[in-house]
Amino acid sequence: MRALVKVAGMVIMAAALSTAASAAQWKGVLIDKHCEAGLAKSGMKAVQAHSRSCALMPGCAKSGYGVYTSSGKFIPFDAAGNQKALAALKASTKKDNLQVVVNGTQRKGAIHVSSLKLM
Repeated sequence: MRALVKVAGMVIMAAALSTAASAAQWKGVLIDKHCEAGLAKSGMKAVQAHSRSCALMPGCAKSGYGVYTSSGKFIPFDAAGNQKALAALKASTKKDNLQVVVNGTQRKGAIHVSSLKLM
């Protein structure tokens, strides 16, 4: 019986470790979800030209943010990441080409942001 409990515990631990998210870093362009869908169709140059003032508009800010990577993939942020992105945008003086470095873990398609820095 003890051996069975020990084996079951090891199986549960292995399953937990295999599904645990590991920390990662993403680099790309910070963009809001509202504008990303249309701009991404035109490629990276269009995404880079997206303005900070647009990203701060109420509808854009409300939609949330994410990072558009050099591979052409958009990865949205979690709620806390959206707040960090909004704060960074408000503090920035950049007009466009909002290059960003994001650290966190990716779960269920979203980055759970631990840090975010506009470059």
